[in-house]
Amino acid sequence: MITSASHRKLIICAVFMIQIRLITIVKSIEINEYFPDERDALMQIRDIVNSSSNLHANWTGPPCHKSKSQWAGIVCSNWHVTHLVLENIQLTGSLPPTFLQNLTFLSKLSFRNNSIHGPLPSLKNLMNLEFVFLSHNQFSGSIPLNYIELPKLAKLELQNNSLGGSIPPFDQQTLKVFNVSYNQLDGEIPDTRVLQRFSKSSYDHNSNLCGRPVEITCPVLPLTPPPVPYPPSKKKNKVVLKQQQQQFPSVSSLFFSVITRKSMEKKERRQQWLKQLAKSRGGHAKHETIGEHSEVRATKTHWSQNMEDPERTVELQFFDKNRVIFDLDDLLRASAEVIGKGKLGTTYKAMLESGSVVAVKRLKHMNALSKKEFVQQMQLLGNLRHENLVEIVSFYYSKEEKLIIYDFVPNGNLFELLHENRGRGRIPLNWTTRLSIIKDIAKGLTFLQQSLPSHKVPHGNLNSSNVLIHWNSQTCHSKLTDFGFFPLLQSRKLSENLAVGKTPEFFRGKKLTCKADVYCFGIVLLEIITGKIPGQNTLGDEGTSADDLSDWVRTVVNTDWSTDILDIELLAGKEGHAEILKLTKIAFECTDMAPENRPKMNQVLRRIEEIDGAIQERE
Repeated sequence: MITSASHRKLIICAVFMIQIRLITIVKSIEINEYFPDERDALMQIRDIVNSSSNLHANWTGPPCHKSKSQWAGIVCSNWHVTHLVLENIQLTGSLPPTFLQNLTFLSKLSFRNNSIHGPLPSLKNLMNLEFVFLSHNQFSGSIPLNYIELPKLAKLELQNNSLGGSIPPFDQQTLKVFNVSYNQLDGEIPDTRVLQRFSKSSYDHNSNLCGRPVEITCPVLPLTPPPVPYPPSKKKNKVVLKQQQQQFPSVSSLFFSVITRKSMEKKERRQQWLKQLAKSRGGHAKHETIGEHSEVRATKTHWSQNMEDPERTVELQFFDKNRVIFDLDDLLRASAEVIGKGKLGTTYKAMLESGSVVAVKRLKHMNALSKKEFVQQMQLLGNLRHENLVEIVSFYYSKEEKLIIYDFVPNGNLFELLHENRGRGRIPLNWTTRLSIIKDIAKGLTFLQQSLPSHKVPHGNLNSSNVLIHWNSQTCHSKLTDFGFFPLLQSRKLSENLAVGKTPEFFRGKKLTCKADVYCFGIVLLEIITGKIPGQNTLGDEGTSADDLSDWVRTVVNTDWSTDILDIELLAGKEGHAEILKLTKIAFECTDMAPENRPKMNQVLRRIEEIDGAIQERE
């Protein structure tokens, strides 16, 4: 017979067992209570981009436990990811385009101060998103339209990237901070109440933006002829289509146009229109209208009929197999803008349909090259990797056309930085920035000479136009381009077009060595110090013409140091005069008439680094 005491014990045991079971169930629920779609979205970042934060080791298990997270850069609330903040961890690579769409509780997104390239991420359906910080990266392409659909957006920072196209009509009343400065945006700033209330600093350094916030009147130009009278017809549709194709040209018509009398006449009319456009804007037209659809069609027909060329390379040749690959058809469909015309060819900024931006150089005067010669040289140059060299992405070869595709560097070149927009409103180029550029050039040139010991002249075309500039935050980063072409030039006349064609040994008909690059570096160094353009009459009305910048500086300095040689911006800054004297002496040594008396480039770099190090210690 069961006693009351035994009964109580049985009840207590049963309650205890139930409690244990309930705790087990709750723990089991907690362990499994996370959202796999959110974790999968974050895994895409972890597995694609590189960083200094070792996300592979850090991001394991569920991202959220209740309102806590052990994952770096992740904040959680009620088991959901609400913040994704990966700043200053050297993220490199391209983001998956739609990976964020399952993070529906996300309220803050930040990838500030990294090196992410490619298009901006889609933010579609992220209705809780308030803060978006994607500044100081290498994003390219246009700003997605779905950004204007974010109902709670309070802060949007996209500055210091390589974004192009027009600004979408943001009109969220919640938007309090907006910055798209230091990009390549163009067109009129939309006339919405929100965008019109932001100051000029939100839009600065987008040279083709116009509108009230930037105090630039947008030109009113008759870009299209009057509409065709009704009734509509097939002929009208063709006219409209043709107008659209003229406004959105393709790279192929620029690169491979079949020159006919008719196309030449159209080109002349186009150039006249561009001059009028430039005059009406009070400056130079930067975008060119690029051919008609008939020329593109003729070019493609020409290619398909040109199969008898046994040396023709049909596809683009890529060096980095891990980056996003595009094919020749993608390149032909891309819109293009002329960004440079040099002695060896024209360079275009090409916007691919994927949103990626590349620079494409179309070489000229090289039709006599064999496929073997060209491909070997491109493979040698394309495998060079250094922070101060522009990376060669790909190339194309045929007897008629030779293309080199580079990474696009967004902020122009050193020549423009030094010499353009002089006058009122210009921001002076201070000594700290100039010294940083000098050091970058020396590092890139030293690397070239060490990596290409078999080349007589590893760079061959070093001048201020071939030093590209990228602003990252407030820091100026420089990269050398147009290097390695000297071995491909098969005549002295063609070599005259390169920077080494201005060296004393070239004029004397002597053998060129890597010391010719050292001479060119010395000229660029003097250009940075003096702010004067090499080859111009630097003495003006005070003396005879001095075509060589180093001769002019020696004439002014004579045997004593003189601040008369300094760029007026350096003179006004009253800083670094002692260091500038040391660098001027280095420039004199580099531009010695006798190549054997010039220092080696690694010695020059070491002395520049010592000067920079002394400044850092003093500060």
